Amino acid sequence: MLAFTNADEKQSPTVIGAGCKINGDINSDLTVQIHGTVNGNVNASIVVIGRGGHVIGDIKSDTLFLHGELSGSALTYTANIFSNAKMNGTLTYRTLNITANTELECKLKKRKGDKNDE
Repeated sequence: MLAFTNADEKQSPTVIGAGCKINGDINSDLTVQIHGTVNGNVNASIVVIGRGGHVIGDIKSDTLFLHGELSGSALTYTANIFSNAKMNGTLTYRTLNITANTELECKLKKRKGDKNDE
């Protein structure tokens, strides 16, 4: 588990724990881990939607790790979609990694430029 190790540590992830429900957008320059429910958009460098995690909104990130459920679209540089993940909407990516047994019901759109292009 990621956490502060001392007072000088400045890079801690934002963690939405299992059973936690957030209504509103999340913006972070670092990592956001979602194990509960977020009803809003998430904009972060790295977004992890864990098993049991659910985002109802759009994702914008450099890297996406989807183990849970995304009800919305994602714009990301690298998308990692794991078994039992669920998604609908549009997945816009530069690099796509998918494991077996995913439940993707989404449009796939490959990015043509670098990670700063939409």
